[in-house]
Amino acid sequence: MNPLRLIPALLACLVAGGCTSLPNTKPDHRDPLESYNRWMFGVNDAIDRAAIKPVAQTYVRTLPQPMRRGISNFFGNLGYPRTIANDFLQAKLGDGAKDTARLVVNSVLGLGFFDPASNLGLERHNEDFGQTLGRWGVGPGPYLMLPLLGPSTLRDTLGRVPDEYSTGRHYIEDNTVKWSLTGLDVIDQRASLLDAERVTKDTFDRYAFIRNAWLQRREYLVRDGNVQDPGLEE
Repeated sequence: MNPLRLIPALLACLVAGGCTSLPNTKPDHRDPLESYNRWMFGVNDAIDRAAIKPVAQTYVRTLPQPMRRGISNFFGNLGYPRTIANDFLQAKLGDGAKDTARLVVNSVLGLGFFDPASNLGLERHNEDFGQTLGRWGVGPGPYLMLPLLGPSTLRDTLGRVPDEYSTGRHYIEDNTVKWSLTGLDVIDQRASLLDAERVTKDTFDRYAFIRNAWLQRREYLVRDGNVQDPGLEE
């Protein structure tokens, strides 16, 4: 993909003002940096439409679904020490033991590409340091739209640092291999969202829709599903 293709999309976004203009709605107290966040959302969206999404679509058309599932399993397995570490940091000793067993089973019997652990009843969990901070009472702080990385909060942004050190990819010394894996992981994750993004096509305000859905999902994860608001669970 020629990076020069990004320039027209970015310029169109900036000139049109669509990245920075706020709709006539009540300000959200969770999003005090909304003007900046909307601008960054527009930049990220332009980059995605110009480069990342077309590659992800080609990835889906080219590779059969079983192969893509194997790649997703590989990256899930490679990053699973993060979940195990945060299990124990959250004092979830039972989950920590089960997730350790899951990692061993999928690494040895599944060769890193298959998921026999799920067939053995070892379900997959999703924990990170942002959730750990939330479990121990740290509030999310303001909503942030990060360059290229997308939705976050101040708490979850800070949590990315220790999370990086708990993934296997961080310790790969060959930079070519490391960045190649990073690129493939990004494309694989983007491909997994192609169907889900159709939900946002007809929304009045895509930015607000994605922000609200993301914040609700994070709250649901921090509380381990113990929510009083039915909307969070949905």
